[in-house]
Amino acid sequence: MNLSSEHCNMSDWLRLEATVKASVYVMAFSFATFITVIIIAIVSQNSKLRKEVRYILLCHHLLCISSYCGLGVIFQGMRAFLANSPVLVCWVVFGAQLSVGEGILFTLALMAAHTYLVICWPLTSVSFVDSVKYKILSGTWLIIILKNACLFLIDSTGPTQIALLKSEPLCPVVLNGIPARAIGMVFLFLLLSIILISYSLIYKEGKRAGHFNRSNIKARKTVLIHLVQLGLHVIPTLLFIGLGKMCGVFFFALNLVLFGVFAFAQCFNPLIYGLWNRELKSRLHYWVCCQLWCGHCGVTSRVSV
Repeated sequence: MNLSSEHCNMSDWLRLEATVKASVYVMAFSFATFITVIIIAIVSQNSKLRKEVRYILLCHHLLCISSYCGLGVIFQGMRAFLANSPVLVCWVVFGAQLSVGEGILFTLALMAAHTYLVICWPLTSVSFVDSVKYKILSGTWLIIILKNACLFLIDSTGPTQIALLKSEPLCPVVLNGIPARAIGMVFLFLLLSIILISYSLIYKEGKRAGHFNRSNIKARKTVLIHLVQLGLHVIPTLLFIGLGKMCGVFFFALNLVLFGVFAFAQCFNPLIYGLWNRELKSRLHYWVCCQLWCGHCGVTSRVSV
């Protein structure tokens, strides 16, 4: 395992960083989970939406965001409160968070590729995508889990081995070595390439078909917002991976700033990819009215009894 220098691991700065991150994760988890529950409730109650691939991918994406933030609360909470947890527990929690974090970008890439197929190949893509959607999702998670399991195995058999059952007051930072960071960069650039190529082909087809003319401001605004949101995801992640875990006030401050930008993007993902959707937005209004009306009817019936 590639740990930073010993004196840095137990410093007050690391504990302060963990405390700030845990607090931000709590807010992000609360907000993202609230929106996720609403969107999943809307999709699950409509038989038509349940069968559409874009909503299946959207629900997976939102569940990844909520799980990532929730696991972030647990991992950073263990570090902030000096939980003295076994290293193996730290590895399991961190590995689970890393996996669902990569699932966020994987589902974004699948959503972009699916949108391209629907727009550019509308006649042939529907039946093909419906037949392979669950196989692709299963294969995606298999790749993520196997990749992270192999990286953890490499770290555990490295020159600086550590007892997995040994308790550590501050959960150590793992996957900070050069092989792990290099593989992380390759995966990130691969997914980013899929997303950018899909968006460029979508824009090219939309421009050819006249969907991006001056009168259609919403279509252009949607593409722009998605690209900005993607940048808020990717740029902090690239810097996280490229810099690794370093000591010093400057690197801790930079880490917190990048983390703040990344957390902001996580919070607004459910809004941008979920409630920005016109169909979901209209169904949300109907769903809220139904919930309020049902609640009103329930209260009225109890009062009358």
